[in-house]
Amino acid sequence: MEDRLQMADGLVPQKIVSVQLQDSTLKALKDQASNKQAQILQQNPEPSVESKPEPDVMEDVGGDDLKVLGAQPTEGKDGPSGREPAGEGDVGVGSIEHRHLHLSSCHECLELENSTIESVKFASAEKIPDLPYDHNGTLEDVADDICLEREGRKVNITGRAPNILFYMGSASQESLGRFQEVRSVLADCVDTESYTLYRLSRESALRDPWSDNCLLLVIATREAIPEDLSQKFVAYLSQGGKVLGLCSPFTLAGFQVTSKSVLRETVQNLVFSKADQTHVKLSVLSSGYVYEEGPGGQLSLGKLQGHLENEDKDRLIVQVPFGPRGGEAVLCQAHLELPPSSSVVQAQEDFNLLKSSNTRRYEVLREILTTLGLNCDLKRAPALTPLYLLPAAEEIWDPLMQWLGKHVDPEGVIKSSKLSLKFLSSYTSNIEITPSALPVVTDVESFLSENFNLEIYRQNLQTKRLGKVILFAEVTPTTMNLLDGLMFEIPQEMGLIAIAVRQTQGKGRGSNAWLSPMGCAVSTLLVSIPLRSQLGQRIPFVQHLMSLAVVEAVRSIPEYQDINLRVKWPNDIYYSDFMKLGGVLVNSTLLGETFYILIGCGFNVSNSNPTICINDLVTEYNKQHRAELKPFRTDDLIARTVTVLEKLIDTFQDKGPNGILPLYYKYWVHSGQRVRLGGLEGPEVWIVGLDDSGVLQGQQEDGEIVTVHPDGNSFDMLRNLIIPKQQ
Repeated sequence: MEDRLQMADGLVPQKIVSVQLQDSTLKALKDQASNKQAQILQQNPEPSVESKPEPDVMEDVGGDDLKVLGAQPTEGKDGPSGREPAGEGDVGVGSIEHRHLHLSSCHECLELENSTIESVKFASAEKIPDLPYDHNGTLEDVADDICLEREGRKVNITGRAPNILFYMGSASQESLGRFQEVRSVLADCVDTESYTLYRLSRESALRDPWSDNCLLLVIATREAIPEDLSQKFVAYLSQGGKVLGLCSPFTLAGFQVTSKSVLRETVQNLVFSKADQTHVKLSVLSSGYVYEEGPGGQLSLGKLQGHLENEDKDRLIVQVPFGPRGGEAVLCQAHLELPPSSSVVQAQEDFNLLKSSNTRRYEVLREILTTLGLNCDLKRAPALTPLYLLPAAEEIWDPLMQWLGKHVDPEGVIKSSKLSLKFLSSYTSNIEITPSALPVVTDVESFLSENFNLEIYRQNLQTKRLGKVILFAEVTPTTMNLLDGLMFEIPQEMGLIAIAVRQTQGKGRGSNAWLSPMGCAVSTLLVSIPLRSQLGQRIPFVQHLMSLAVVEAVRSIPEYQDINLRVKWPNDIYYSDFMKLGGVLVNSTLLGETFYILIGCGFNVSNSNPTICINDLVTEYNKQHRAELKPFRTDDLIARTVTVLEKLIDTFQDKGPNGILPLYYKYWVHSGQRVRLGGLEGPEVWIVGLDDSGVLQGQQEDGEIVTVHPDGNSFDMLRNLIIPKQQ
């Protein structure tokens, strides 16, 4: 519904579920209720109120029988309970009395483990408790929704997703935006399939039994906590609850939050002590408040602590154990919840400092969440998906199908040393997918992906031969292996490219692993280069051309020329000179007079965390220059990169290294850089450029020129070292 439907506390519904009952179920319930009512009438033969059918009662629409746990019937004022008779809105079909259907987390439902069900009725929106629908639970789970206490800790044994609750203060638009920000960063740290993350309103916090199935309460409001609510939170802690305070005034006896305006919204150096007593140093955005000892007696602190590297060593993070039942709180006055791209961060220098510490910010957050009992292990690898064979141009499809028909075996398979591709007209879920055996669907009409738009790719691809035939996968082990069985046979004009949304076994140089989560542009391109050509005699230049193509694909667009995207020798794409955005891997095979080259490339387009992406640079540029540049998509940038690469190759083949080096030097990060070779005690040289073969050159103090070959060395930007790669 395009997020236009919202509940009273600002939450966006995730799903709407209807409950359907068959005739057999309704009849059984009716007979059961009739029999029970007859027994009651025999014991207490007073006239009953005549019931009228209610128009909103569910009609039979088919479906399986559904067992539902509900409340026991409410008896009239003259019955054993002595209660008032049910209202008109509670009357059901015939003489069946209807009760409201509650959520599985409702306190009333939790107490009805042995209840007899009379009937079920839709609950009106006004009467539903202010707790969200637990989409992982079933109605049968209600009776088993029990939290035990084991060794002072709450233990959930329901099998349903435990809750992480966020208290954000008043229900304003600002607090809703802050909730989305805080929820997003925690969702990056924990497995959202294992936990349910939702907002806790003030009314619900005071009224509902939220603590029964709450593993962590996050307090992230800057507003003062009302006394009655503070007592609720402290009571939750005393029962073994866990609390994470994020730039909130909430504190415990023995501590007080003190204002230090000089620190407010400034970037500071923080030293964080982990549970194993190791330390993490990072740049953080300070809230302007610190923790100091206060009235109520001194508390014993936990091992997690964070203080500023200033004269006062101001405390910004404290871990406070609470009570004998395992309760504890981690309170924080550093904005760990805010990304470096937040509107609060104004200066370019502050953005750079926070971005360079972003990975350590997540390390600190995960340490805190793990200490508070949450599981922050890496998520399971996603399931592999089938490949799709897609043409970038319609006219290439028929020749491609004819070639394919001549090269597959009788079962439609092309095998290589690394995997086999089985070409199919359609895919069904019973077809097995393994890293060594992948199905390839040839029906273009059935292709649909939220992450790759074929038309956008076609519009941005302006090549004669490269990237014309696409092997696309949502999830694949690595794109570097997908073209292995095709690269030597397929005609060169059918330029192959493999594109994936995610890789589970991505490869880097040497033994490095290349991680490619959502938001990365991941591809492997097949390029054929004649041995006796300008580039064929200088194959190391291929990786330089590819990294240059990525940068030029962005910075050649009008108004994007000042986006600070750069190349780093030998094969990396960088933001300025201190943060890596992507890399290139080249595998070449000489067969006869031709080099068959697979160029693997991955660069981060839209995934901001935990490092940096190209769209971060666009957002920051817009902020600094009050511009409105649009963010990039992975499909259009892959196509633009391949287009630029083909032009660079053509220029190189025509003019040699001098045809592309001026552009390469325009974007590289090493101009005038002074480095040491081999280690801290190695000889010092000035970087002067690349030689005729693409090898890095440095000039020593005596004027001697030394060269460093890319295959055996790595450039350590942080220490200005060129060091041998460890084998």
